Amino acid sequence: MTHTFVIMGVSGCGKSTIGQALADTLDCPFYDGDDFHPPENVAKMASGIPLNDDDRAPWLAALHDLLLAHAERGETAVLACSALKKKYREQLRAGNDTVLFVYLQGDFDLIWQRMQTRQAHYMKAEMLQSQFDTLEAPSGQEAVIVSITMPVEEMIEEIVGSDIFLGS
Repeated sequence: MTHTFVIMGVSGCGKSTIGQALADTLDCPFYDGDDFHPPENVAKMASGIPLNDDDRAPWLAALHDLLLAHAERGETAVLACSALKKKYREQLRAGNDTVLFVYLQGDFDLIWQRMQTRQAHYMKAEMLQSQFDTLEAPSGQEAVIVSITMPVEEMIEEIVGSDIFLGS
């Protein structure tokens, strides 16, 4: 079966790194959800203002359409997207049973430390707490849960060796 993967979690957890590594492993396209934000969302985040559900709605709709287009063509794809709330994940998956979520799980202190070293990213480290406050972490039945404390190669092995990946 073809899959469309959503690598999810708070800002700074490694979604883009793991998403690209998984796409390379699976030899499929990788998309960074950040690239699909409209300019007004980027400006808002760059000003240190967290997005609300209304801000996210058109962005999530565009990402849903991207995943669905790949699924309809029978193509595998990987998308990095925060997908912090259950309703966001439901919107991304609507009408597309090929979507598999991979939750990159890490604690605030580790991610804060990582974000301090990021250069030229509009999502400022100071906004990390708002991400954790918004996060509705998925269960192991809803997503492959991977600890961000592992090396990238081990994270990829855990994803492709997971029951959710193998059983669907």
